[in-house]
Amino acid sequence: MQNRREFMIKLAAGAAGLAIAPRIAFGQPDPWTAECPKILARIKPPKFPKMDFNILRYGAKAGGAINCREAINKAVDACNKAGGGRVVVPKGVFLTGAIRLRSNVDLHLSKGATLKFATNAQDYLPIVHTRWEGMELMHLSPLIYAYEEENIAVTGEGTLDGQGKAFFWKWHGNPRYGGNPDVMSQRAARSRLYEFIERDAPVTERIFGDGHWLRPQFIQPYKCTNVLVEGVRIIDSPMWEVHPVMCENVTVRNIRVESHGPNNDGCNPESCKDVLIDNCYFDTGDDCIAIKSGRNNDGRRLNIPTENVIIRNCTMKDGHGGITVGSEISGGVRNVFALDNRLDSPDLWTAIRFKNNASRGGKLENFYYRNTVVGTVSRAVIEIDFNYEEGAKGGYVPLVRNVQIDGLKCGIGNRAVDLQGLDNAPIFDVVMKNCTFGEIKNASIIKNVKGLKLENVKVAGKPVESLG
Repeated sequence: MQNRREFMIKLAAGAAGLAIAPRIAFGQPDPWTAECPKILARIKPPKFPKMDFNILRYGAKAGGAINCREAINKAVDACNKAGGGRVVVPKGVFLTGAIRLRSNVDLHLSKGATLKFATNAQDYLPIVHTRWEGMELMHLSPLIYAYEEENIAVTGEGTLDGQGKAFFWKWHGNPRYGGNPDVMSQRAARSRLYEFIERDAPVTERIFGDGHWLRPQFIQPYKCTNVLVEGVRIIDSPMWEVHPVMCENVTVRNIRVESHGPNNDGCNPESCKDVLIDNCYFDTGDDCIAIKSGRNNDGRRLNIPTENVIIRNCTMKDGHGGITVGSEISGGVRNVFALDNRLDSPDLWTAIRFKNNASRGGKLENFYYRNTVVGTVSRAVIEIDFNYEEGAKGGYVPLVRNVQIDGLKCGIGNRAVDLQGLDNAPIFDVVMKNCTFGEIKNASIIKNVKGLKLENVKVAGKPVESLG
């Protein structure tokens, strides 16, 4: 009861303070012209010396029968020691375990090349400092991993095959993915990790690894600067696919993600600064893009927001959310620009989605969407949800403010919008301009929203002044 009273006091105080928050970010009338170009100017992909290190020279064998992990990592180390260049994976199928990228190295997959990742947990040891669902721990290495490096890349026209369907997905425990919760399931390890987070245990004590059934991410640069992921096709990931953590100057462009396993988010920048996601294709088993900044105590402990993100020219098909913010957002998210994106699938739940609650308590502000084309979604086109998972159960004030959506066009959806704040933690300042919604099956839901403004919004061809 005492915790509940403290929470209500915090919510009331937080809401009172936010009611006078400025409606315009950056102090500028048009952030698209005042700030977006500045962010783009800072985001510059790394360049590499014109030196190639073919993995065949280091003992790699094509065919997919011989594990080439040692050979590939030898090539990476040699490239790094020589001052940088490309580690080239030639045409063919190569089996490997975890790859550790080093500074000034571009892991380049030639056209017709496939890196197929091993179906043995031992191939992802030794354990490394990583982040799992927004929580730091010592665990199996992500499939492609870098820690405190600079100028790194994964590029090319080849394929990265995580073999999740054949191995990792069953760790989730869901029979849908071949799992048996009585034999293996991430549930117990996830609960143990939560316990570490609740008592703020040092990361060095949070030791997991083989047998804990926490699926590793696919590509995870950690505390890196100048990161590029370009051109590759990614299939059957264990879970999150492109997951930069606490990185600065990140470019993800022209990639194709096709993976329908559990928690198979396409691209999840977490606690990152200056990120461009450009001309990518996402067809996933979870959110296509999900912007994050840590879960609960861990997100607040590190207190590193994701900021200055540009998402443009992307195509999104199946997924829980298209452009999603959350739910691991306790460190906050700010300054996101999304333009000229296309989202369309009867198996896409929501086009624009925010997930926050009183356990996360993230401060989310300054979101700008322009020229978003939505074909079909199965739920609401736009959703801001403070009732996600724990909902009001927690002692922190969730916040979303200053969301501007201009030029959205939607064909079919269940609802136009579903905006649900909490009684003492409303959503602030949502502006929709020049938006058209076609076949909408049910009325919108508007709860605890202050500052909802509609300009030239049409539903089923008719102008509307209110969506409530």
